[in-house]
Amino acid sequence: MAFVAGEVVAPSDPRIVLEGQWGLQPGLAVTVNSGSRISFTFNGTAVQALFDVGGLEVAPHLWVSVDEAEPELHVVAQPVIELTAAEAGPHKVEIVVKDVNEHVNRWHPPFGCAVVFAGLVLGTGTRLRLSGRPSGPRLEFYGDSITQGVRALSEHPESEGADGTKSFAYLTARALGASAYQVGFGRQGVVRPGNGEVPGGIESFGWNFAGSPAERIEQPQVVVINLGVNDETLTAAQYGGYLARVRAAYGSSEIVALSPFNGKYAEEIEAAVKAGGDPAIRYVGTDGWITEDDCTDLLHPSVDGHAKIAARLTEELRAIL
Repeated sequence: MAFVAGEVVAPSDPRIVLEGQWGLQPGLAVTVNSGSRISFTFNGTAVQALFDVGGLEVAPHLWVSVDEAEPELHVVAQPVIELTAAEAGPHKVEIVVKDVNEHVNRWHPPFGCAVVFAGLVLGTGTRLRLSGRPSGPRLEFYGDSITQGVRALSEHPESEGADGTKSFAYLTARALGASAYQVGFGRQGVVRPGNGEVPGGIESFGWNFAGSPAERIEQPQVVVINLGVNDETLTAAQYGGYLARVRAAYGSSEIVALSPFNGKYAEEIEAAVKAGGDPAIRYVGTDGWITEDDCTDLLHPSVDGHAKIAARLTEELRAIL
């Protein structure tokens, strides 16, 4: 049956739940981070999800699931994703960003790659239902390509090898029933700029992307940091400056500073945490969590490697929460 358009729903509508690092603009919600999510429930049989793909050099990858079925991959090169159900009734939709390509501009609008969500068009007779907001712990993850999920599926350097839903950050949040901000940028360090015109961690913290402040209604209960492996040099003072930036934004949050999984700069990071003297900032050494055999390219964890990290990190965070 041909789709007949009914109500048009803006991304800011409270019946749509956006989770993760989204920048809201008039009529649009924009994310440059893998692991960000869109969810909603509708009564009826047909909905169109709209995306602005104008000017994108590389199409982002999304996972789309209806009624908790196996997610289907959508490479968003066209502005409409058709969502249909065989029978009328309540249906739950979840859209998760699998990957925003790290190699083209995703920091300065207009973007080379980004997910630009333009809302929904409901079929005639279809209605959105008000969904419950996430009620679990509030977590935020800041990291590099590993947090992003780059090369988790394979050594393929583009989006084909990447999957933010396989990242340790995504898996940990799901294990804890948490709402989460998963902010990972390939090649980024504490001070080293990332790919895609992204500045270093100290400069990018607090921003969705250039010109879009990352605003929060509530502070996170826990902030997890996994940065440093990409820095060419990193001192305890530099890492301490990053911690100070996070603490200034989140005065009441627990902060967990993970050592890189290959051990790089572990001593400097531990020294920075100790020098800060803040009892709510914890250093967690990750030595032995994974080995090179748990990686696709000796550095980036495989699907199994991420699962091992998530299991260990979940234990750490349960003790805090």
